Amino acid sequence: MTETITRPTLIDALHTGGPTLRFGYGGLTWLTDPTFDEPGDYPGPIVLHKLTGPAVSVDDIGAIDVVLLSHDQHADNLDNAGRALLGRVETVLSTPDAAARISGVRGLDPWETVRVGDVDVTAVPALHGPVGCEPVAGVVTGFVLRAAGEPVVYVSGDNASIDVVASIVERIGRIDVAVLHIGAANAGRFGDADVTLNARTAVQATEVLGDALIVPVHADGWAHFTETLEYLALTFGFAGRSEQLRIPVRGEIFAV
Repeated sequence: MTETITRPTLIDALHTGGPTLRFGYGGLTWLTDPTFDEPGDYPGPIVLHKLTGPAVSVDDIGAIDVVLLSHDQHADNLDNAGRALLGRVETVLSTPDAAARISGVRGLDPWETVRVGDVDVTAVPALHGPVGCEPVAGVVTGFVLRAAGEPVVYVSGDNASIDVVASIVERIGRIDVAVLHIGAANAGRFGDADVTLNARTAVQATEVLGDALIVPVHADGWAHFTETLEYLALTFGFAGRSEQLRIPVRGEIFAV
């Protein structure tokens, strides 16, 4: 008879779509990469196509204490409505580049730690494509949250590198919850090289993360995501890691 492992709830979260996740931590309400526009096209070097609107509107998301903004240069991580929201949030943490472009944003260098309330927030590296992609893709950051009596939470941002995840685990130590940007995002800028984790590399990242619970986001609502959550679930199952995966239902509060 197979024993069922019951884990305690570490955080409660709400996924509105794309990379946007609201969750409570350390007595504060956090939001990742705000995207609240309705479907539309975003011009640029490569046109991005948003296919679905948010499951929860920006007007209904509620009060937010802190925004964790992995980067500001791509509309699928910060769209027009999300950008407007930043002005209503007391603390917005992102890259130094984003801070230079957006008033009120605090930029953090890699491995820099700031205290927000009772929470230590550490900026950690992220690589938005193959090695050397920064001149094209721009600089991206992830975040690690730590507080007394709370789980250690890692938010990857748009990272495609297993080596980066390994460097974070080596420096930070145990991670309890990992919010991973997946979906094998690929708009064609680097040929066949994905700019976020795909199902295979997400499993490899999970192996590096040990027994952390995995919350996959940033895999829906845009045309440049090339793998589905269903395929991710199959891949985790084949790897024997289904029990670690917590796929959110958009618009529903869920326990991790």
